Amino acid sequence: MMAVSSSCTKLQMDNGKYVRYTPEQVEALERLYHDCPKPSSMRRQQLIRECPILSNIEPKQIKVWFQNRRCREKQRKEASRLQAVNRKLTAMNKLLMEENDRLQKQVSQLVYENSYFRQHTQNATLATTDTSCESVVTSGQHHLTPQHPPKDASPAGLISIAEETLTEFLSKATGTAVEWVQMPGMKPGPDSIGIVAISHGCTGVAARACGLVGLEPTRVAEILKDRPTWFHGCRAVDVINVLSTANGGTIELLYMQLYAPTTLAPARDFWLLRYTSVLEDGSLVVCERSLNNTQNGPSMPPVQHFVRAEMLPSGYLIRPCEGGGSIIHIVDHMDLEPWSVPEVLRPLYESSTLLAQKTTMAALRHLRQISQEHSQPNVSGWGRRPAALRALSQRLSKGFNEAVNGFTDEGWSMLESDGIDDVTILVNSSPAKMMGGNISYANGFQSMSNAVLCAKASMLLQNVPPAILLRFLREHRSEWADSSIDAYSAAAIKAGPCSLPGVRAGSFGGQVILPLAHTIEHEEFMEVIKLESMGHYREDMMMAGDIFLLQLCSGVDENAVGNCAELIFAPIDASFSDDAPIIPSGFRIIPLDSGIDSSSPNRTLDLASALEVGPTGNRASGENSGQCGSTKSVMTIAFQFAFEIHLQDNVAAMARQYVRSIIAAVQRVALVLSPSHFGSHSGIRPPPGTPEAHTLARWICQSYRCYLGVELLKSEGSEPILKTLWHHSDAVMCCSLKALPVFTFANQAGLDMLETTLVALQDITLEKIFDDNGKKTLCSEFPQIMQQGFMCLQGGICLSSMGRPISYERAVAWKVLNEEENAHCICFMFINWSFV
Repeated sequence: MMAVSSSCTKLQMDNGKYVRYTPEQVEALERLYHDCPKPSSMRRQQLIRECPILSNIEPKQIKVWFQNRRCREKQRKEASRLQAVNRKLTAMNKLLMEENDRLQKQVSQLVYENSYFRQHTQNATLATTDTSCESVVTSGQHHLTPQHPPKDASPAGLISIAEETLTEFLSKATGTAVEWVQMPGMKPGPDSIGIVAISHGCTGVAARACGLVGLEPTRVAEILKDRPTWFHGCRAVDVINVLSTANGGTIELLYMQLYAPTTLAPARDFWLLRYTSVLEDGSLVVCERSLNNTQNGPSMPPVQHFVRAEMLPSGYLIRPCEGGGSIIHIVDHMDLEPWSVPEVLRPLYESSTLLAQKTTMAALRHLRQISQEHSQPNVSGWGRRPAALRALSQRLSKGFNEAVNGFTDEGWSMLESDGIDDVTILVNSSPAKMMGGNISYANGFQSMSNAVLCAKASMLLQNVPPAILLRFLREHRSEWADSSIDAYSAAAIKAGPCSLPGVRAGSFGGQVILPLAHTIEHEEFMEVIKLESMGHYREDMMMAGDIFLLQLCSGVDENAVGNCAELIFAPIDASFSDDAPIIPSGFRIIPLDSGIDSSSPNRTLDLASALEVGPTGNRASGENSGQCGSTKSVMTIAFQFAFEIHLQDNVAAMARQYVRSIIAAVQRVALVLSPSHFGSHSGIRPPPGTPEAHTLARWICQSYRCYLGVELLKSEGSEPILKTLWHHSDAVMCCSLKALPVFTFANQAGLDMLETTLVALQDITLEKIFDDNGKKTLCSEFPQIMQQGFMCLQGGICLSSMGRPISYERAVAWKVLNEEENAHCICFMFINWSFV
């Protein structure tokens, strides 16, 4: 509220005269303003009647006062916003100046090294002419790798290791110990997440980020130390021992486990030292490193099912910022032992870009999210606060990761294969698997399930952007999901009728999406999916009502570099209490390095039975992994089902078949979504019978122009042919040249006309859409199409896949030729069609 003394000096003009308000009048108007900033005409008149001190003021003057007051409030907020932006720009400018100084030091060092190596190369050239025994021995010894003795892990030794770790970390965070290059696609600015860089030419993988957060340094350190809350790939961090130092610092010995991102590689674990201290300038530092080669102190023996990885000096430098908040430098540097995974997956463990996306940037986003929640406290979807929704997000992600990894210490055991190793089946009968949820509910309902079964698989995708595929899976659930199995899964935790009042929803193909919350930059968002009502799900049990899924989605930005895309969901019951069981299922798609051979014509491959682990692969990380042009990604699928233990064999067979059907659906969708890369790769031809969508669209238009002498599509400048064909107003569809022709492609109008989807389209035969007269006409005229190349059909009636009659004004059919001038398919175009 503005001070009365300053407000009373404000003058109002009415009919050319200035009117001075008394302090009492200003105080009364201020009270009214805070109750109703924009009163109507009737409300203003009512205010004058109810407040005698305003009786001598005209309603028009009251209106002007409120207008000016709103204007001043808007100016105040804008000034406050500009001050905040100015503080942020000042801090960002400081960061950029520090980064510029670091880069100048790096340039100087590179110039010095270049001069040194040039001189060393000249000396080595001269040395090769010396054939003496001494020279040969010296040359050979130069390449010997020194063996470092074990480090002392006694209390005094740990303090020495901690100080060494601090020095090395600071040299990476603000110095030139690592050659950093800007991460592709990341541009610093006032609205960016920060300055993000990845390593070039160092051992292992490394990422570095600098940013501003509106939290105090001690709070930042507290959040970042609790790694499992913000890094979904972290299974656990256990503090084994704590040691205080003379300078007020703290040394902790930690054991950390990371989940494996796919079913095809083992998980990682770390034995770490973490050192927390305060520098002379007041900056707070938390640094970490592995203790893999120590003696005379605590140690951590190898753990079954885990590969011991190494964390090189890493951590967080947190400095207080003028005006509040903190400037933070984050360094992540690891050697993830890529030799232990199949060669095709090694880019996941050799990519600094993936490390930056999954860990370094995730930390900054989490801090910014919490800072925003503190500055703008509110209640999000379904009456839950942001912290509660973050806990739900963590439970979803943790449950999915546990299913993908299937650790025995969580109670998982593997069932025998059915002879085909594409899908792995695990069973967990441990009560803890219900995620700590109570088996009986407060309202008297009980869960009928006492075990959980998981069916999981991984597959390789080619030429399909992960973000686009994930969006399709999210928005077109009916393309791959079985509604009866959705109902079966929901029944396991169903506790009563479910309602979601006050939530605005958007509809996507048979499902309703109810947004709950999203993180900074919409990198991750959570929602509730309301599926179509089901009357039953199996013969011996009836269930009426809607089905609700809690869903977590991330990585849908196709412009993000090296981003992992995830769609994780779990059925929820009506109560949806904090301790209710959550049994997640879903998809994870991770892009692979573009350096992998992409010449294989197969669009999707199952990897489970074809991969072998080789002895090599631990190389220096000098790549810019994840740059545009990556043509391969690995997709992991894991579905969980709660069941009664005596039905194990039946549920296992159902789950195995269901996941196989999902794999087949994903493969068909991938064919449709895959963009054409053949023009940019010499020597690569589309596989016979399966042209990509862009290529097929070009064939369709070229053949139409060849046979009918006119253009099928109007020129849209640089608009892609496929996009123009897809949005064509008339129904365009292709069918195969087989004894029983089936549809292989249709544009949006064609799918609408047939009342089907791209996946289900391939199950519709050509004769199914024509009535008896249409079939006779088609049989008599079909030879003309093959001989003449095209045929015009008079208007008539055809049928959709649902049996609904469709009238069309006329139709055109023509032969589609491929690059070799051979007939590939027959294309039909139905003009001015409508349902009868």
